[in-house]
Amino acid sequence: MVISVRDTFFMLNPKNWSFIREVRGACRLLRQTGAQWIQQRKTAMRNGEVPKDILTQIIKSAGKEEIMTQEDEELMLDNFLTFFIAGQETTANQLGFCIMELGRHPDILERVKKEVDEAIGMKQDISYDDLGHLGYLSQVLKETLRLYPTAPGTSRELKEDMVIGGVHVPGGVVCVFSSYGMGRMEMFFKDPLKFDPDRFDPDAPKPYYCYFPFSLGPRSCLGQNFAQMEAKVVMAKLIQRFDFTLLPGQSFDILDTGTLRPKSGVLCSLRHRDHRK
Repeated sequence: MVISVRDTFFMLNPKNWSFIREVRGACRLLRQTGAQWIQQRKTAMRNGEVPKDILTQIIKSAGKEEIMTQEDEELMLDNFLTFFIAGQETTANQLGFCIMELGRHPDILERVKKEVDEAIGMKQDISYDDLGHLGYLSQVLKETLRLYPTAPGTSRELKEDMVIGGVHVPGGVVCVFSSYGMGRMEMFFKDPLKFDPDRFDPDAPKPYYCYFPFSLGPRSCLGQNFAQMEAKVVMAKLIQRFDFTLLPGQSFDILDTGTLRPKSGVLCSLRHRDHRK
């Protein structure tokens, strides 16, 4: 869908047909594999095995199996695949961009280190309550998504005619919104290309309707809270245990394949932190 919005004739071009077949085949494999996992988990749950994970919660929230329709089964599969697909690549890309910016801003990195050391010390496991004490790290992650939204845009189909910014837009038209573009516009963010986590300080003015890395409204990303907790835990553990510096000579170019990622990755040198200092 993303490609079709960008290029209306993409699917009609014979040069793209092999790619389209590959994508459709991958989608079929994902759905077949996901359906198998769901059935295996249902069998395990009937036998008294109830792992505490997302798949179990999705199955429980779907309702009683004996009254579920085929549509209910498809919805459950859709929800599972959404978490499975959207919850790993995008978060990994966000973490890559975050490490890149922290490596380029040692002062910000030192401030995050201090917060992590004070909030969790050398604890092996990070609790939900601990995350509430990592406010500056949250600001760093939000600022990362402002400059590098891993989903760089979204779209909405208008139900009826509207006037947007003085422009008449007829109903039925698909409008595309660029979170990447809006996050870098001077009219919304002062000095927009500067990496500044203090933009998201609790006392700072809130950037309404121009910051939407997870979209907005009732169709916003259902996994956004989970994704941000996941990112915060990974970054906190990385900073707790390691010092890292960026290797020289990297381009830090961005690659857009429907999601944003560092084009050549982010290369660092790592060493265990010495907490005896």
